Amino acid sequence: MRLFTGLVLWAILFVLCWPIALLLLLLYPLIWLLLLPFRLLGLGVTLTLSMIFALFMLPFSLMR
Repeated sequence: MRLFTGLVLWAILFVLCWPIALLLLLLYPLIWLLLLPFRLLGLGVTLTLSMIFALFMLPFSLMR
């Protein structure tokens, strides 16, 4: 559903202002590559915090 929504929004942008739509189509892979390290950093932080939370909650789950 997210892909369909993006496609419809891009089509509307293409009808309204085609130069911006084509520029966005060409720059999208570069923007994705620039944002990739931040996604990996977010994944690492999420995994680290979930591991700390699991270690903190381990004694309580063992008491059950």
